Amino acid sequence: MKIATINVNGIREAVGRGFLDWLANQDADVVCVQNLKAKSFELDDSILFPEGYEGYFLDAEQDGFSGVGLYCRKIPKAIMYGLGFPQCDHEARFLQADYDRFSIASFLMPDGSDPAAKQNFMAQYQEYLTKMARKRREYIICGTWHIAHKTIDLENWADNQTTPGFKPEERAWMDQVFGPTGFIDTFREINRDAGEYTWWPALDQDQPRERQEGWRIDYQIVGPNFRRHVVDAWIDYDATFSEHAPLIVEYDLTL
Repeated sequence: MKIATINVNGIREAVGRGFLDWLANQDADVVCVQNLKAKSFELDDSILFPEGYEGYFLDAEQDGFSGVGLYCRKIPKAIMYGLGFPQCDHEARFLQADYDRFSIASFLMPDGSDPAAKQNFMAQYQEYLTKMARKRREYIICGTWHIAHKTIDLENWADNQTTPGFKPEERAWMDQVFGPTGFIDTFREINRDAGEYTWWPALDQDQPRERQEGWRIDYQIVGPNFRRHVVDAWIDYDATFSEHAPLIVEYDLTL
């Protein structure tokens, strides 16, 4: 099973830069997208239902803001829209597809431009993650967490310790997610190297991404029972339709 996640930073703009061509060439079972910045009713059918996929979307109340989606090859048993607390649901930050044995979610954390709002979201989301970890159902949560967890997860970490996305309290929160709460960072199960990034705040399209100062803020996380199912994980640096790069993980599972 192959799952991809990508923050498109505007779905219509990403389509204009080649997103649908990239999607057609992935042979992915599920593709999670975030930051659509458009209402689903505004989108063409070519975006809503690309060949081979069924699209599911959650729209933010605010125009041109947030929004998450799932492209699924196999129709899920059920779709869960939101998490039940207003900040998440009104801003369209969580969408989950349920299959027989596990669930796959597309997730978008607030970026931290409003620090108090992000902290409030993290506190409520932590409660939900704790409940998820106690369930028998397994989860694969994919998306932009807007936090670089360790110093190897961003290029210029020494100068960014007070920057949203690398503040001590944010990194400590991630320590809890990947520690006592019990979730696993799938990419780090495969790749322990520094210099692996998914977002570039000042992207220069004329320079190779791997040479630029980036951050790894996009994740696929799973519960501890799924650690053994992670086969491979990589970042698609050649996909340039967004300031984010797709994160792709292969699992020895089937939908």
